[in-house]
Amino acid sequence: MAKVPPFRMPREEIRAELDRIRHPFRIAVERAKNPFNIGAIIRTSHSFLAREILLIGSEPWYERAAMGMQRYEHVREIPSTTAFLELAAREGWKLAVFEKDEAAVGLWEADLPEDVVLVFGNEDDGCSRRLLDAAHQVVGIPMYGINHSYPVSIAAGIAMAEWARRRYQPGRVVVPSK
Repeated sequence: MAKVPPFRMPREEIRAELDRIRHPFRIAVERAKNPFNIGAIIRTSHSFLAREILLIGSEPWYERAAMGMQRYEHVREIPSTTAFLELAAREGWKLAVFEKDEAAVGLWEADLPEDVVLVFGNEDDGCSRRLLDAAHQVVGIPMYGINHSYPVSIAAGIAMAEWARRRYQPGRVVVPSK
């Protein structure tokens, strides 16, 4: 098993350094029914250094699935879809809502602005009608098998990877300098 040497900085200093190089996009999840998926999304969001992870609703999530990365991330719990939509309107966020059955554009053609909020629903119901109606665009991820959908944690990872791929073409700096 690989062992990572301990950081020689307090956690708050590490968070401050990560904040310096964070990307401007956010991830929002209308609470997944499987608490493991939320932890996995937090862990993956850390790998892409999302600005913030917004958890809509009050369902619990499994911290062990985040592998400790929640300690370095900005995870904000929002009590309801109504509260999330009010916050999004107040902040002027562009919502790219991921929903296979309602998609108006595929991921490869989707508009993913620098500060987009990538929004995902839960495993049973997908995204609520209210989120779909508020979307800047409703995005589908291409699928080729007979399965109906991706696991929500995988869909979030695919979306973050596409956001990053567009910005880190050959010759682009991956980590900003001071």
